[in-house]
This record gives sequence, structure tokens and C-alpha cells, in this order.
Amino acid sequence: MSQEFLIEAFPRGDQGRGASRRLRREERKIPAIVYGGNKEAVSISIWHNELKKALENEAFFSHVLTIELEGKKESVILKDLQRHPYKPLLTHADFLRVDKDHEIHVNVPLHFLNEDSAPAIKLQGGVAHHQINEVEVICLPQDLPEFIEVDMSSVEMDQVIHLSDLKLTKGVRIAALQQGEDHDLPVVAIHKPRAAKTEDTEEGEDSGAGEEGEDKE
Repeated sequence: MSQEFLIEAFPRGDQGRGASRRLRREERKIPAIVYGGNKEAVSISIWHNELKKALENEAFFSHVLTIELEGKKESVILKDLQRHPYKPLLTHADFLRVDKDHEIHVNVPLHFLNEDSAPAIKLQGGVAHHQINEVEVICLPQDLPEFIEVDMSSVEMDQVIHLSDLKLTKGVRIAALQQGEDHDLPVVAIHKPRAAKTEDTEEGEDSGAGEEGEDKE
């Protein structure tokens, strides 16, 4: 993991909706909580705009983060995020403590590489159909990948890439595959556009009809 994210946090004593609204309105902060790791949950507040800016970076969601509260730092991951139903505002965040000796479950984004240059797309006119864009992985915090690459350069027409086909770094497992082969879900496939398939079918039917006519003559 090449990037580091440090979140400045502040103790939060007042609870309830009224206190949370005042926090957001008057101090430009949002309420949050840090929990897990065999420790008591701690209510905190964090700067709204700093968190919002950090969220613009895709890596923030799949990184071990550092929260600093009153001079003490803890390693966490973002576990849940609540947003205002119609305003561009964050309303609450949940952070889960992590330990270097205990595995974590995190959703990691998929990066599809060489899609436009894949022969099935570039030369044969195929279209990529993405079924999922992120996958839940299980690993130790220090092994957490920022993303998982899916190389499309050799994917053929009508070929389907499944979860089991993904190349993972050492120490990383896909959560769904731990439940058995029935959970080996499709990730992406390349197919001909529906219109092209229809044209191919019609051409085949016309060709067959022509041959029948010749036989009758």
C-alpha cells in the first residue's frame, strides 16, 4: 500500500440527533465512532470537508487508515459511511480497529486493464459486460491490496472471467470463494452486441432458405 491516510479526530461527549446537528452546522464536523479490537467503542468527531476530500480518492476505501485522537494513533478501516439523502453532505462514519495479527474483510475495487485493446473488442466488435466492480477480500491488514487488476488483453469472445480467475497477491483470499464453488461468480465477459447477434442469426436463416430453394429446383 503506497498511500497513507491520517484522520484528525476529536473527543465527542454530547450524543443524540440535536448534538449531531449542532456539530455539523456550527463546527463543520461530523459524528463518528471507532470500535472493535477488544476495546470500548469511542465516539469522536472529524472534519467534514477533510473526510469528503479523502473520499475522492478510491484508495481511501481499501486502505488501512490512521486515526489520531488526543495524540494517540490507531489503525482502522472505514466500515460504514452515511450520507444526507439529498444534500452533498456526510452525516456519520464508522471505523473498525484493525490488528496486524488478525484478518480483515474489505471490499477492494477491480481495475480492468487493456479492455479497449483486447482483440475480441478491437477487432471483432465485442462489448465488455461487467458483472461486478469490487470484491470482498480476506487478508491481514499489511497484505490489503489497493485494488485487483483484471487483464482483458487475452479474453476471447464469449469468454467469462470468474472470481477464481483473478490473480491475487500473497496472503489475499476472496471471501465468496471460501463458501464453495457455487459462489464462483462471473466478473466480466466479452460478447457480441445484441444487434450483431441478430444479424448473424438472420443471415444464417436466409442462407438456409436459399439452399432449400436450390434443392427444390
